[in-house]
This record gives sequence, structure tokens and C-alpha cells, in this order.
Amino acid sequence: MISTLKEVPLTLRLRLTCVIATLLLCTLAHAAVPSPTQQLRNIADRYFDDQLRLDPIMGSYALGGSRFDGKLVITIAPSEVAKDKALQTRVQREISALPEKDLNAAEVLSLTILRNQVQNKLDGYAFPSHLLPIDHYGGVPVTLAQFATGQSAQPLKTVKNYEDFLKRLEMIPAWNEQAMQNVREGVRLGVVLPRPLIERAIETLQPLTVARVDQHPYFLPIKNFPASFTKTQRERLTSQYRLAIAKRITPSLVRLVNFVKTDYLPKGRDTDGIEALPNGKAWYDYSIRLHTTTDMSADAIHNLGLSEVSRIRSDIEKIQTTYRFEGSITQFLKDHPSRPEFRPFKTEKEVLDAYEALNQKVMRELPKLFTRSPKAPLKVLPEPEVTKATASSHYELPLANGSRPGVFFAVIMDPKEYATTEMTALFLHEGQPGHHFHLAGQLELSLPNFRKYDWITAYGEGWALYAETLGHEMGLYNDPDALLGQLTAELHRAVRLVTDTGLHSKGWTREKTMQYMMETEGVSELEARRSTERYMALPGQAVAYKVGALKIRELRDRAQASLGSKFSYAGFHEQILSDGALPLSLVERKIDHWIHRTLQ
Repeated sequence: MISTLKEVPLTLRLRLTCVIATLLLCTLAHAAVPSPTQQLRNIADRYFDDQLRLDPIMGSYALGGSRFDGKLVITIAPSEVAKDKALQTRVQREISALPEKDLNAAEVLSLTILRNQVQNKLDGYAFPSHLLPIDHYGGVPVTLAQFATGQSAQPLKTVKNYEDFLKRLEMIPAWNEQAMQNVREGVRLGVVLPRPLIERAIETLQPLTVARVDQHPYFLPIKNFPASFTKTQRERLTSQYRLAIAKRITPSLVRLVNFVKTDYLPKGRDTDGIEALPNGKAWYDYSIRLHTTTDMSADAIHNLGLSEVSRIRSDIEKIQTTYRFEGSITQFLKDHPSRPEFRPFKTEKEVLDAYEALNQKVMRELPKLFTRSPKAPLKVLPEPEVTKATASSHYELPLANGSRPGVFFAVIMDPKEYATTEMTALFLHEGQPGHHFHLAGQLELSLPNFRKYDWITAYGEGWALYAETLGHEMGLYNDPDALLGQLTAELHRAVRLVTDTGLHSKGWTREKTMQYMMETEGVSELEARRSTERYMALPGQAVAYKVGALKIRELRDRAQASLGSKFSYAGFHEQILSDGALPLSLVERKIDHWIHRTLQ
């Protein structure tokens, strides 16, 4: 027996040394190459982080905290657009090299969603949306005005929070300059907004040009100091905010508004649909694909809308008979919410209290339809004053760390004119179990971050519109006023199928669209104008609600018919929600698999 290496002949020792070295190198090389699972995780995590780095405002919405709250990247700058495109290209290249066969089913799903997300963004670069930086929503300056309320994504609780927000505000002049450059380039290329949207943008931005600093929306944090701030801290921050707003920020916003008035407005186009822009038809087809996750054509969506409008108006006619209203369906829709008994409120607080009472009623019914509820609480707040004129009631997701609840922002223009009719459906959509169950619940799932914070319009708005119908199962629509509100809300989404495609693919004018809405829904001219201008600004987005909701209802009907006594609402809803946002084709595939498994 050879007891030591020294007893081995020299040539054999050399061979053994080479063999051992080779084995060690192979072992180290193998250990250095992560598994396909780890590769996917690394790519996805880096992708999510890089996206937030390129758009820190989204970082505040998603994660909060000082990591993002003191930063503002001018995402509309051509250099930043190029960076984002390079990011999507890099990730596409990285995931194309992954061996999909070595991933489990959950990982393949994440890979598929990541592949779709990256491809959608790359496809979108064929259309210069950054040349339309200002619409009637006002862009980044208005977003920061919302943040200044302290009720949105920007925390304003500590001195550091105040300092971070001021850093963002001080970037506004640079953003404004870039926006004006982009608009000039858009004018040169024929990529401009319709004139009514430019007029509305002026109205939205005008409050940000107020000369008195203490009346400026950006000065609101100074009026609402936390009690913990010392006198020295208050004086320092007040001086810093006052100087920045008066000397740099407001003058820049005045220049922006004057530019929009004198340079952009005269160049605004008289056409209203996106098809009038260069490559406009392809742009609209892309928008439909992006928002619906389907290959539906504009014509198919338009015809679906006409069919749904007819069906829903027939259901409304049945309710009309219970109220013994003499006149047309449209007259009934216009008259009903204006009746005094359906406008009982005198103050904003009374409206909010009514929503809180409704929330308590809904919470008692939710366990019958769901296996779990989001841990984050839901809060109802009024829409901030600065954005009331153009905002719709909406939901804002909580922070995963629990420091911010989910919020349903209700737009209450005049409490005395606020009708009860659509309150139930609106709350089920924007609150729970609509957006809150989807978005707050998605944050609690064991998913990669890029999926936890993903948004797919057809899924998210489709689920929320479907959630409105669950008022039937909760017994909330035994009240004919609330039932009419649900049907009115559903009719509005069906009308969107007609009007959005009418505007962007059939040559409809703004005026024709408004007229159709007034004749079909019984809404006022102001309501019709606001809705129409929203569709003009966001082509394709509005059609995804009904497309998504109809698909979810179709899948529920399929599951009920197939499973019979084995079907449960809670089980179905868990399947819809348990993987977060998915393209509709993947939702359908998942439900079909669930039906198959349940039947075995």
C-alpha cells in the first residue's frame, strides 16, 4: 500500500496532479454557473430594479422609502428613452438564452409574462409617445402636486421626506424644458394632440402658476407640518420651499403654460383620433393589443360594444318599469339620479361616511365569495382639489411594508349633486373586492417583484368591472337604485367599446362621440366631454374593461357548467387572483386546467 503521495513515481504524481487540478476546475466552473431557476430570478430581479432606477416615481408608488423619493428622472428625454429601450433589449437577449425545459411550471409562467412584457415595450418604441408629454392630465408637474397632499405615493412624515420631496420639485424646471423640446419635435413630425386636449392641459396646469407661494399646491406640505418637527426644522424647510417655488419652480411653470398657450395650442390638430397621426392605424392596433392582451380588431370590438349596449339597455328598461317612469330609457337614465331622494348629501363628510358604511356591509359578505382578503386596510379619501377637474374616482395600491393603506379616492365635486345610484358599483370596482383585492392581494403573493407590481389593463380593469357584478351575490342589488347603478356603470363600459373604436378607427369626431354618449347613457354634456377627452388621450385603454370582464364571466359560466356542485365562487376567485395579473389567454388556460383537475 502506498501511504503518501511522495511514494508515487514522479510521472504518475504529475498525472494525478493534473487530474486533480482538472477536477477542481470543473467543480469550480460548475459551481459558478447558476441554475436556470437562479438565472431567471437574477434576470427578473435586476430588471425590476433597473426599471425603478430609470423611473423613480414608479419606485415611490411601488416600494416607497428614501431610496426613490428624492429622485426624478426625466423619462421623456430621448436619452432616457434610449436607456429604457436598451434595458428591454438586454433582458430580451438574456431570457432568450434560458433553457425553458429546465424550469418548473411556475417559473415558465414568470418567464412567459416577462417575455410578453419586454416585447410589448419594445413594440411600443415604434410609436413616439414621448413627443406627447403633456395632455389634459398635466404630466409630472400635476403628479407632484398630488404628492404634495401627503395622501399619495410620496411620504411627508419626516424631515428627510420633506427634503426628498423638495429635491423632486427642484427637477420640475428641467422636466418642463424637456417637455417643450419634445413638443417642438412632435410639431415638426406631425405628432401633436387634438386642440381640446391642449386647452384642457392649460386648465389643469394653470393652478401651478399661482404667484403667491403660500397658495401654491407645492407649498401644501409646509402648511401641514407633522407635530414632531422642531421650530428650527420648520423655519429651515419653509425658507427652502418658499425660495425654490418662488424663484425657480413657478417661473418655469409659467413659461410652460405660456408656451402651451402661444406655441402649442395653435399647432393642435383638428382631428380627434389617433389614426390621424403618422402611422396612426398601427399605433391604435398596438394600443388595443397592449391593453386587451388579445388580437381583437377594432371592428370586432365596435360590434361587440353595439351588442352589449343593446343588451344592457334592455335590462335597464325592466327597472324603468318598476319606477313607472314615462319616457325613453335615455330620459330615465338622465332623470333618475337627479331626483332629490337619490341626492341626500350636504357635505363631503356625509359622502365619505356613506362609503364607509358600504365598506362595512361589503366586508361582512366577502367571506362567502373569497378564501382570503388582503392584509392591507382600505381607506376612502376625497380626490385632492388640484386634480378634481380631470380625475375620475380611482384606487391607489398600498405599500408592501404596511406603511400606506390601499386608498379609494372619490371625486366629490359638489356633495349636494352626488347621487347614490352608482356608489355601490363604484365602490365594488375601485375598492373591494375590485382593485383592492387584485392589487393589494398581488403584493402578498410569492411572486418576483416585476409581477407583484405588474399591471395588465384587461386583467386589472376586467376584474374590477366583474367585481361590480358580485353585488348580486352579496345582496347589494336588491335595492333597485343600486341595481340601476350597476347597469348604468356596465352600460358606460359598453359605450366605451363603441366610442373608443369610433374615435380612433372610424373617423368619429369628438362631438359625434359626445352625442352618442348623451343619447345612449343620458349623461350631461360635461360628463360626455370629460369621458370623450379621456379616450382621446388614452387610445385603446377604455376598451379593455369590458373585454376583460366578459372573459372572466365567460370562464365562470364555463366552470359552473362543467363542475356543477363542485363549483364554488371562492375557489373560482382564488384561481383568478392567485397568480396576479395575467394576459387573458393565460387566465383562460389556468381556469381550464383547474376545471380539469377538479373533475379528476
